[in-house]
Amino acid sequence: MAPSTGDLQLTSPGAGKDSDELEDVRLLDSYEKHYIEHDETKRIQVRITGMTCAACSNSVETALRSVKGVTEASVALLQNKADVIFNPSLIKDDDIKNAIEDAGFEAEILPESGPADRGGGAAMVVGQFMIGGMTCAACVNSVEGILRRLNGVKRVVVALATSLGEVEYDPNVISKDDIVAAIEDAGFEGSFVQSNGQDQVMLGVGGVYSLGDAQVLEGMLSGTKGVRQFRFDPVLNELDVAYDPEVISSRSLVDGIQLGSNGKFRLHVRNPYARMASKDGSETSNMFRLFISSLVLSVPLFFIGVICPHIPFVYSLLLWRCGPFLMGDWLKWALVSVIQFVIGKRFYIAAGRALRNGSTNMDVLVALGTTASYVYSVCALLYGALTGFWSPTYFETSAMLITFVLLGKYLECLAKGKTSDAIKKLVELTPATALLVVKDKGGRTIEEREIDSLLVQPGDTLKVLPGTKIPADGIVTWGSSYVNESMVTGESTPVSKEVNASVIGGTINMHGALHIQATKVGSDTVLSQIISLVETAQMSKAPIQKFADYVASIFVPTVVILSLLTLLCWYIAGVLGAYPEKWLPENGNHFVFALMFSISVVVIACPCALGLATPTAVMVATGVGANNGVLIKGGDSLERAQKVKYVIFDKTGTLTQGKSTVTAARVFTGMDRGEFLTLVASAEASSEHPLGKAILQYARHFLFFDESSLASGTKNDAAVFKSGWLYDVSEFSALPGRGVQCFIDGKRILVGNRKLLEENGIDISTEVENFVVELEESAKTGILVAYDDVLTGVLGIADPLKREASVVIEGLRKMGVIPVMVTGDNWRTARAVAKEVGIEDVRAEVMPAGKADVVRSFQKDGSIVAMVGDGINDSPALAAADVGMAIGAGTDVAIEAANYVLMRDNLEDVITAIDLSKKTFFRIRLNYVFAMAYNVVAIPIAAGVFFPSLRIQLPPWLAGACMAMSSVSVVCSSLLLRRYTRPKLTTILEILVN
Repeated sequence: MAPSTGDLQLTSPGAGKDSDELEDVRLLDSYEKHYIEHDETKRIQVRITGMTCAACSNSVETALRSVKGVTEASVALLQNKADVIFNPSLIKDDDIKNAIEDAGFEAEILPESGPADRGGGAAMVVGQFMIGGMTCAACVNSVEGILRRLNGVKRVVVALATSLGEVEYDPNVISKDDIVAAIEDAGFEGSFVQSNGQDQVMLGVGGVYSLGDAQVLEGMLSGTKGVRQFRFDPVLNELDVAYDPEVISSRSLVDGIQLGSNGKFRLHVRNPYARMASKDGSETSNMFRLFISSLVLSVPLFFIGVICPHIPFVYSLLLWRCGPFLMGDWLKWALVSVIQFVIGKRFYIAAGRALRNGSTNMDVLVALGTTASYVYSVCALLYGALTGFWSPTYFETSAMLITFVLLGKYLECLAKGKTSDAIKKLVELTPATALLVVKDKGGRTIEEREIDSLLVQPGDTLKVLPGTKIPADGIVTWGSSYVNESMVTGESTPVSKEVNASVIGGTINMHGALHIQATKVGSDTVLSQIISLVETAQMSKAPIQKFADYVASIFVPTVVILSLLTLLCWYIAGVLGAYPEKWLPENGNHFVFALMFSISVVVIACPCALGLATPTAVMVATGVGANNGVLIKGGDSLERAQKVKYVIFDKTGTLTQGKSTVTAARVFTGMDRGEFLTLVASAEASSEHPLGKAILQYARHFLFFDESSLASGTKNDAAVFKSGWLYDVSEFSALPGRGVQCFIDGKRILVGNRKLLEENGIDISTEVENFVVELEESAKTGILVAYDDVLTGVLGIADPLKREASVVIEGLRKMGVIPVMVTGDNWRTARAVAKEVGIEDVRAEVMPAGKADVVRSFQKDGSIVAMVGDGINDSPALAAADVGMAIGAGTDVAIEAANYVLMRDNLEDVITAIDLSKKTFFRIRLNYVFAMAYNVVAIPIAAGVFFPSLRIQLPPWLAGACMAMSSVSVVCSSLLLRRYTRPKLTTILEILVN
């Protein structure tokens, strides 16, 4: 029964939603916000092909800025895009394109996207495709090249380690089936995994046993309002449904079919990651079957050649002449033909598609070596039958070679499967089911029923029992408990959860029962975003991998040439008598002797080890980082972190705890202390600054002795304080880097630093100045208050340092990294804090926008600079830094400007990020050294360079075994990174010293 497809209209699946926008275009999006396009300017985006490093992007920027009429140009290396603002009356789009091409790069003007497109109408969809049959970097380059040429495809990234391809395409121009067809036409196996569209669901179906059942199911789907298209595969019992989420939800769709069939059909959502894992498992199983089949057929060949000659009766049967050949020759020919053309068919198919696309890979070498051995053996038999001169045959060489290569491929599949364990573990965090609390209109509970967790919708009330996993992100509406969030955030201590507290899907409820209201589901959950970030990082290519890609492109032709030279050199040397006849095999000749060396050269060379050296290590490292609460956004970020020379820390909330408290309050006029605090609190009530909230908490506690207002992480925000005890304010304004000002009863009140008062002509007496200096020298911030243009009082605010700050700073020094602190606070406070943690280089009184300039000042000499901040106020500096680290992100994992997202609010993770990068690239370099050394040493041995002096000769089957094991060893080397453990606070200094 063939798969059936519903004949319904399919529209673009939910494209353009904010949550679905590509991570890798957000830097350009943020750039757009800084430039307002005037009527006389035009903005375009250009896709650039050929950039490999920062020097390339800089040269493109220089070329664009030199064009008359270009007002601004920004090139994003990672996204391969340029964002250009120019005057259309002076130049045209093609002039921009020509300028880039003149600089030596390929350019393509991208379709314009207005604000509507960006906000919610973008047509582009990102789809993941499973690509089977890739064996090395040359295959990856071939697939990427084929897909990029398709009309409607915007971006393609293919990862060898995961056998995944990520394609950004316009569904109005090309469908996912067209992309799959293109992959299959290229000779690879292709299948669609998932897309970023929110109106498509893959369902597993039970209860379909016949064609009639399938027709009933299709009829129900066709009559369901909102279903646009469906496809049922009766072999896999999978139902792929595209639907309009504005008309019907996935849960309503499932419930409707199950109820409409009176329970005959049982539907459950297929997790796309679980489907990928099953496909990986099936590929491994298929490779194992091929290996066992080849082994079973190769064992008789071994017996015929080695064991049987010692068994007279059996050997006599093998020497029995049957037609023109001996029985033994017939058996070997038959067995090897099955191995060569049935089991080894995959090598011919893969080699054929590579050659058809103008590329070469390992399969070409295997097919060439085994075919040469097989063809020679057949020709030797035919020549013996015709002339009576019987030369030795080498059928077992071909069979053993294929067997060992398949063994290597099987072990490689097992090892590569281990590299994706991190994602598998993250996926497994989500529970299979959720307990839905159904309520009536009055809010009373009607029933509790178990549903598939992938069918949870925003607004659902879910019951979470003790010891079970929370199925979705949400807010606690009833109950209290402790939740273990270590598997997501890395925080080991269970977190208390009360009513209105937020919870993360995939975390474990420890004690009491909870009712939560789901707020984020599907791809919007924290866990899904973490998985997405890890996947994106694993899909990206580290710059160091470009070396392997280049070598892979010339490797196979070079090896084939070396093989031919080996054949010619040994054959000509033999004909000329350069070596003795006793070196020749029994009944052999110079051609056979030379051919065996030539075949060994072909099959021992391995481009796969080079191709796997980087992606497998990056894949394991990003997974290890995620398990430790360190999210890495790409291989390039991972590579840059190991070269960091400067780490710039923001002070507030990064080096300090970010929990400001008022420690001193002094009034310098006759005003009552309570009146003074009420005035200041009224002015700060509309402020969102942490210092303003600290002042509100202190004033409330002083006036009403409310202990709750002093609790850390207080839930009392500005709205709570706007009550009868506060004065009405007017003309409130926040002045970044200075403070706030407003009017109370027509009189101006200023709350802020010295600069604010000086700019407004307020005199600061010596008594006040001395008090402020005293505060600042004790690492406190002095807040000056002026009312009716008279300096009224000063508040001292302290923000305690994090307990690990000084140890981390010392640890960075031991690593050869120079720590720097930048803050908007005054110089005295900044120096006091810096002295306490051990930082010598301090930049104080820096405005938020000026932090990016500080970063650039350290980059002038080519140094790699890391910026550690909160990811919100420090976004410009994080984006400007070579490595931006957003610390204490918690659930906000999609911070756009950061290269690293440190989910815990712990400075140790800064060292973890750098240390993991160093260890990862040490492993990558080790992989490259091994892969290169293997080929440099193995090829001369296989070519017989050492045969004249040491009599070392590698038979082709042994050369094939060495080749197979080389790629396995590289993957296993990368897997050693799974043993990485982050340095502990108590031992980090000793570790670094050693």
